Amino acid sequence: MALVLDVRDLRKAFRAPDGETIAIVDVPTFGLDEGAHVALRGSSGSGKTTLLHLIAGILQADGGQIRIDGRDMAALPEAGRDALRAERLGYIFQTFNLLQAFTALENVLLGMMFGRGADVARATALLTRVGLADRLHYRPRQLSVGQQQRVAVARALANHPRIVLADEPTGNLDLRHAREALGLIRDTCREQGAALLLVSHDEQVLAGFDTVVDLASINRAMAEAPTVERTQ
Repeated sequence: MALVLDVRDLRKAFRAPDGETIAIVDVPTFGLDEGAHVALRGSSGSGKTTLLHLIAGILQADGGQIRIDGRDMAALPEAGRDALRAERLGYIFQTFNLLQAFTALENVLLGMMFGRGADVARATALLTRVGLADRLHYRPRQLSVGQQQRVAVARALANHPRIVLADEPTGNLDLRHAREALGLIRDTCREQGAALLLVSHDEQVLAGFDTVVDLASINRAMAEAPTVERTQ
């Protein structure tokens, strides 16, 4: 099976207020097969969000390669990273990042503007698929937390992504809604043919995945940071 994501020698460090350089990500190799669903285990502060932001091109790497369908995200300028992200990636943020002044439908359509262009029929179909057919014209503040999560899922899938990245997507939900959201994310990714890389520290979430990778096992930076709590 072909790799849709191929990470090699990926590095990212930040400078602390005292001037010390702190390595956050140092991943020799990591890959994601086409259509695969993989969970990445990591405790708070372990660098898992930074890793997702690097893969998505939100942050620029200090070195290494991030090949998405053969194109190296890490080698692109900001505009190129934005374009590749719009064409190939969907991102579900823990805090959803919905635009409060716009309706559910508009939030999905705005996400499409950076890819193939707005498609009202597809946006409506996706929102209907996630159970929001009667909430198309509601703004985020008029929706429950679980409903906002569903808008975020629809937006992430709007541009036919090859990969969906999910950063603690159930972190703001209670147990019942967390299970529903996780099932929805995985089902819709399968239906759309998208690979899924989900990061979490919740063992109940991780238990639903056949493939779980411990961030500590792939990130050499964690071995150099003894103050970071590790999940074995």
